[in-house]
Amino acid sequence: MAVRKLKPTSPGVRAASMPTFGELTPKKPEKALTRGLRQSGGRNAKGRMTVRFRGGGHKRRLREIDFLRRKDGVPAKVVAIEYDPNRSANIALLQYADGAKSYILAPHGVSVGDVLQSGEGSDIRPGNAMEIRHMPVGTQVHCIELQPGRGAQMARSAGASAQVMARENGMALLRLPSGEQRYVREICRATIGQVGNLDHENRQIGKAGRTRWLGKRPHNRGVVMNPVDHPHGGGEGKSPIGRKAPVSPWGLKMGQKTRKKKKHSDRYIVSKRKK
Repeated sequence: MAVRKLKPTSPGVRAASMPTFGELTPKKPEKALTRGLRQSGGRNAKGRMTVRFRGGGHKRRLREIDFLRRKDGVPAKVVAIEYDPNRSANIALLQYADGAKSYILAPHGVSVGDVLQSGEGSDIRPGNAMEIRHMPVGTQVHCIELQPGRGAQMARSAGASAQVMARENGMALLRLPSGEQRYVREICRATIGQVGNLDHENRQIGKAGRTRWLGKRPHNRGVVMNPVDHPHGGGEGKSPIGRKAPVSPWGLKMGQKTRKKKKHSDRYIVSKRKK
């Protein structure tokens, strides 16, 4: 999907760019595959704000995506390529030979009218899903399962893809989009090809208003606050933060890893994203 620049009729439009939406099918989303989506505004079940600077934004409906791809041996025709406001990738509407319909992430190179399939015996072509053990080494894949039957969890954003590097002893070595190399069980499923909408990263927001449409509120820096509001606040003019390292509003050091170790998952990582 190409990106178009707008005529500079105003300061907000001057720097903005947006996709052309040329490959999308002009239709409303499949009503049976959508449901209402309540916005939290960054608040948890108790009503307390746990994530700051969220709220507002345009009303959306959630498209239910089939990340399992378990209808083996049933061919499915791509009926439409649609826009999904909840993700960077576009989605494809499939209609199976038995009449069922479902949404999947639209792979790069798949268009309306193509026939896709899942399961053993499917062709090695973009959009087909199968277990990694049936794929040749070097294949580009996306929508990868971490555990069999759990559904796709990795390589799901626009333009993302991983590569099958090797297979041995029931495990497959994958190189993920981040550069991380990790093992995944061979019986985990993945979809062949690359996620579509490659030009998503080339769009320019252009103005603060478009960011508000996405549900993101203004983010204020600590150095412009008063000392009562932030540890970085206070001082005359552009004052330094006055500490060896920047801290959060609650005095916690910034830049430290907060991810808890996951024993069952981390042991399969061969080389991490950061050395």
